[in-house]
Amino acid sequence: MIETIKLEKFSAVDLSDVFFDSLKSDYPGFEEWFKRKADSGEEAYVQRDEFDQLQAFLYLKVEEGAIEDVTPVMPPKRRLKIGTFKVNGHNTRVGERFFKKAFDFAITTNVEEIYVTIFDRTMQKPLIQKVKNFGFQEYGKKGEELVFVKSLQTDWGNPEKDYPLVHRRNRDKYVLSIKPSYHSRLFPDSSVRGEKYDMMADVSHANSIHKIYISFMPGTRYLKKGDVLLIYRTTDEENRAWFRSVVTSVCVVEEIKTRSDFDNVDEYLKYVKGYSVFTESELRHCFVNPHFVIIKMTYNLALAKRINMGTLVQDVHIPYGVYWGFFKLTDQQFGDIIRLGECNENYFID
Repeated sequence: MIETIKLEKFSAVDLSDVFFDSLKSDYPGFEEWFKRKADSGEEAYVQRDEFDQLQAFLYLKVEEGAIEDVTPVMPPKRRLKIGTFKVNGHNTRVGERFFKKAFDFAITTNVEEIYVTIFDRTMQKPLIQKVKNFGFQEYGKKGEELVFVKSLQTDWGNPEKDYPLVHRRNRDKYVLSIKPSYHSRLFPDSSVRGEKYDMMADVSHANSIHKIYISFMPGTRYLKKGDVLLIYRTTDEENRAWFRSVVTSVCVVEEIKTRSDFDNVDEYLKYVKGYSVFTESELRHCFVNPHFVIIKMTYNLALAKRINMGTLVQDVHIPYGVYWGFFKLTDQQFGDIIRLGECNENYFID
């Protein structure tokens, strides 16, 4: 069974679940706060396992005024507060999916920054490191908790710290094609149906921030950190590429590795297994071919409207005879695809 992230009413969540025991212990008044949220009809993102047991919980709140219970006081600004946030155990992938949910929510609600409070404890060190990796900076304190703030207007020049923002200026931009069988595993939320894609309704189990893809197209080895990739899902029906091959997603290159970067297959497997769409058998098979290129990238957004080959040729003016596996775009072509794909401009920095 696929475990999905769902938006649920507080009133539909069992506060007596042992999942909340640590929150009740850490935050005096948590139960009263939770009940107030339930009474007012508020919602949170939750994930349950196949036995319907709560595994993760995330409450997000947009705030406008000054934050006065923080030292130093945070001046008035439109912010997203990552409120109650807990993931059972050490499930890094689940935690990452919830971070992506928060970042997407921040973009759609047009906030200037995001903040989160975390206890400075040993068991919280991995979470603190994770938020720092995503560009959060330590700001101050709220009682015994540290306050971390992420600006959505800062240019780090680092794909992970900048995430989910995509830099357009002085970045090379490419189209990278992926076969349907691999695309459905790597970007299962990026469907090719005719209806528009609703980002906030995305409940994909593979909605992670980091992705790894293994390519055998020679040109991909020259990709570099910060390059922008438009993911192009090739046709799933023979002789229907004009209609069925579509641009679905925008990614940013984090790192490129080749066979020479690994001393042995175990070192290679350790690097790729966490975020790859390939099975271990497929990964081992790839390693036999010395010409593979590993593309590690951030998955920043899906196009609201998929752009097929016909539109790329007729409206974006990409030559029909181009090698559709991998090719470079001009800034104009990239901008046209983003416009035609009805992407939220808040994701892009010029």
